[in-house]
Amino acid sequence: MNSEWFSDSSMWLPIVFIGLMGLAILVYAILDGYDLGVGMLMPMEKEKEAYRDTMIASIGPFWDANETWLVLAVGLLLIAFPSAHSLILFELYLPATLMLVGLILRGVAFDFRAKAGVDHKYLWDCTFKLGSWLTALCQGFMLGQYVTGFQNSTATLIFSLISAIGVAAAYCFIGSAWLVMKTEQALQSKAIYWARTLGRISFIWIVIVCGVNLWINPDVFARWFEFPLVMFVLLVPTLCLILFMLNDVALERISKTAERYSWVPFILVSGIFTLCFSGLAFSFFPYIVPGQMDIWQASSAPESLMFILVGASVVIPCILVYTAFSYRVFRGKTTELKYD
Repeated sequence: MNSEWFSDSSMWLPIVFIGLMGLAILVYAILDGYDLGVGMLMPMEKEKEAYRDTMIASIGPFWDANETWLVLAVGLLLIAFPSAHSLILFELYLPATLMLVGLILRGVAFDFRAKAGVDHKYLWDCTFKLGSWLTALCQGFMLGQYVTGFQNSTATLIFSLISAIGVAAAYCFIGSAWLVMKTEQALQSKAIYWARTLGRISFIWIVIVCGVNLWINPDVFARWFEFPLVMFVLLVPTLCLILFMLNDVALERISKTAERYSWVPFILVSGIFTLCFSGLAFSFFPYIVPGQMDIWQASSAPESLMFILVGASVVIPCILVYTAFSYRVFRGKTTELKYD
């Protein structure tokens, strides 16, 4: 039976592609999540311009490349699961459009703030912050709609709005952890405060989302609490709680001049993101549209998937290599951002 399953490419190829798409979404949520968070956290008081310059400089070498993973995820959805792509984009047309507007605002503001006169620099900083908030809120709203299976009801709308705020808080959480790692002195102290506060908000949001998800999706509830699988599945929320606690301990040590541990919060928060994503993937697999369409129903022809897999086996390692290389080159504390 197993040999027959592996010999049938129409069975295992969709699993490979949903895995690649999941990897792209997770890496995007972590990498672009922190630079969206940094944008949302920018203080807009006139006297905090030095803070804003440093915060922009901390993401300057990375933010544009981070969005590559979003393009990859959407591209894989389009070519590997075209029917799911059509359904999802049909349901999320408006928030997806607004998200793109937010991304455009960020890109324009990032470049123009360096070229504008002193009197207009503040305006472009505000635009960058607005674009960051718009992008994060739209992504959170889309997540809420997706989890509820695109149901049209008041309860679904309320949950999606809660999800929008929660995702924005989570991005600010990982953004503050990034700033703890990349900045020093007063700004780092501020980032530690942000990370503590946002960590508690993110924890509450995760509990709410998990509770609502189990409540509105009986199949997910049955999957999570089916014995004996429950004994292993509940390790995910347990480990997540442990990482939240360890993050608080790490932030406390860093605040007491333990600078060598400044990288730890970002790793811990990335772990929290990974665990939450794993829990979400476990809840709905093999459905690519919850309750409506599984990966085999939505997938392209096996011949097409095999052809695409050859290209993906070249493109994805290249993206991983240049991402790792850029982070290695620009490791360490943030220096002054220069555009020449």
